[in-house]
Amino acid sequence: MGTFSRGVLSSFELHPMPKHVVLRMVSFLCLLTLTFSSMAKSKSTDEYLTEPSALVRYDSIDFGSVEKPNFEMFSLALAGYQQLKEDNKLIKQDILTLIDFSKSANQKRLWIIDLKNNKVLKHTLVAHGRNTGEEYASKFSNTPESNQSSLGFYVTGSTYVGKHGTSLKLHGMEKGINDNAERRAIVMHAAEYVSESFIKRVGRLCRSQGCPAVPVEEHKEIIQTLANGTCLFIYFPDSCYTTQSKLLSSNQFSGRP
Repeated sequence: MGTFSRGVLSSFELHPMPKHVVLRMVSFLCLLTLTFSSMAKSKSTDEYLTEPSALVRYDSIDFGSVEKPNFEMFSLALAGYQQLKEDNKLIKQDILTLIDFSKSANQKRLWIIDLKNNKVLKHTLVAHGRNTGEEYASKFSNTPESNQSSLGFYVTGSTYVGKHGTSLKLHGMEKGINDNAERRAIVMHAAEYVSESFIKRVGRLCRSQGCPAVPVEEHKEIIQTLANGTCLFIYFPDSCYTTQSKLLSSNQFSGRP
């Protein structure tokens, strides 16, 4: 019996009450103590209480000389990443990759972020699908043969060697948004047309059949870093996507306070 309960009994000894009333009150106090103890334990293990806000995380990352990614994109990416993490979908939980398709294809718009060490591992060019737009992306699809990029969250799979050399399988995690990625053979691969020299020669980056193609000279390092269970988020400021995304609607993780 706790100290508080013994104290209650002592006070009752000074002011006698029926024994059955005393026992009922002591039982009630014990139950109350256990309830509050259980609540405190639950609260201390809640990830949302220990996971920093998106703004705190964003400000803690050392971007160095690299251009910072759009905060809205980062905040959404972190929210979906957190949900995938809670759902045990991520094997390698330290890596978060962002692709910002609101930016010109001639700009570096892919970031690989090490969340454990709060630093950027890679910032580079990435292509979008040929029917998604010219220099700027504007249309997205989950439909086979559309040759368009798909937005949303992916979990990376294994690597393989195909017609583009070492390539990375991508598993679309959002039904109706990008879940046809495997059926469409949407993968990350190298492409000669993803380079600064190609932009100078042609005037813009060339486009893929829907795959996020990356520079040849960097693709092996990128793919090795991302392979086997990391989170990849492809962003565009599309209210239809954010409304439809169950990963974002089910996650209560806060962004900017």
